Amino acid sequence: MHPVRVRSIHNRPQQQGPVVYWMHRELRAADNWALIHARELAAERGQPLCVVVCLARRFGLAACPHFAFLVHGLRETARALTTLGIPLALLRGEPGRAVPEFVRSVRAGLLLTDADPTRPKRQWLAEALPRLDLPVLEVDGRNIVPARAASDKREYMARTLRPKIQRLLPEFLDEFPVLPHQADAQTVPWTTPLPRPDWDALAREFGPPPAAFPPGEAAARARLGAFLAQGLPRYADDRNTPVAPAGSLLSPYLHFGQVSAQRVALSVLAARDIPPEARDGFLEQLIVRRELAENFCLHTPDYDTPAAFPAWARATLEKHSRDPRPHLASEAELLAGETPDPLWNAAQRQLLATGHMHGWLRMYWAKQVLLWSPDAATALERCLRLNDGLSLDGREVNGYAGLAWSIGGVHDRPWPERAVFGTVRSMTFSGARRKFDVAALVERWGGGRADRRQGKLP
Repeated sequence: MHPVRVRSIHNRPQQQGPVVYWMHRELRAADNWALIHARELAAERGQPLCVVVCLARRFGLAACPHFAFLVHGLRETARALTTLGIPLALLRGEPGRAVPEFVRSVRAGLLLTDADPTRPKRQWLAEALPRLDLPVLEVDGRNIVPARAASDKREYMARTLRPKIQRLLPEFLDEFPVLPHQADAQTVPWTTPLPRPDWDALAREFGPPPAAFPPGEAAARARLGAFLAQGLPRYADDRNTPVAPAGSLLSPYLHFGQVSAQRVALSVLAARDIPPEARDGFLEQLIVRRELAENFCLHTPDYDTPAAFPAWARATLEKHSRDPRPHLASEAELLAGETPDPLWNAAQRQLLATGHMHGWLRMYWAKQVLLWSPDAATALERCLRLNDGLSLDGREVNGYAGLAWSIGGVHDRPWPERAVFGTVRSMTFSGARRKFDVAALVERWGGGRADRRQGKLP
């Protein structure tokens, strides 16, 4: 594995003891750089290895369907780890306290964990590290080009990050080594009793996973296969068509770490008879745009506030903050999808029904909330609450960067000035009608005020 993927975040003297991998972002056994490195280090040290996952009591606005997606997928990952001779310990509680207690209880000598720039994960580490007296390594398994290798600063937009990513891709976009199965590996047995998950009890606690997205590594691979066969060939023409989209539908699996973006990229590159514009267009989104969002959150601690907006956007939004709004939407209208805009309502009802919203629609959806809110700060707060509370791929760097783009011009440029938006790019109902069959989408999901749907945020 490339050494740049790994960095020391807690410099303590080396010591004997088991190796522990604290898995919290890359929740998979396959194609997992942190797990691969942990296995290598355990073998070098002649020590046993275990994986620990801690279910926090709360994680932002994550709701039961999100925890159900995680838990049902993790059950499959635990089975895969067992075949590799690696036990999985499941903890409950505050991770910043529970994980150090576990590490001390098993007398671990080394801890590895996933890199994640979002605020909750940073807080977990801030609480955990002072309680630990052993070396801690952080592994970037999310990004194909590790975020800290790609850039040491916040990038202005995609065109400033793209050449840096493209220059480093040949160095990092390589095949994963295969982890040996237990029978083929010199595995040191784990002898310390570990807290084993009661998967049936967890399933009863959190309920069934979302019907539209079966969770787990096998389901992620199946979804990838379907995309390669059916979506990728027409991606260039149909990716922004919400009625019959050519999108991958992989975002929940990528968010919960049930599939590796690097595996997706390798599979796309290996696919045969794919138009070059389709392949290039998808890889632009998967690699450059996705890693631009990571860069944004890594180098912008206040990524989910208007303070993260560029100065020109803050100035123009303030200038137009007193402009008359065509409609001031209530929280109840937004949640239920009962605004005056049938397209917006259809997008919101798709989110309520499936936990997912088409990418182009999510941009339109957020910009309309700005149009219907008293100011940009309120619009951002509303969108974050809806997206993080309802979307399976919420609470994710892509979502934070996408909403900052939609409402605050992040990674964009000034556009012709208009009411409310100022020079922040706008998106309109009439523009949507020129792109796709809006009526068909509204008919599928419902878009009128009379079509009442129930929804409740956590």
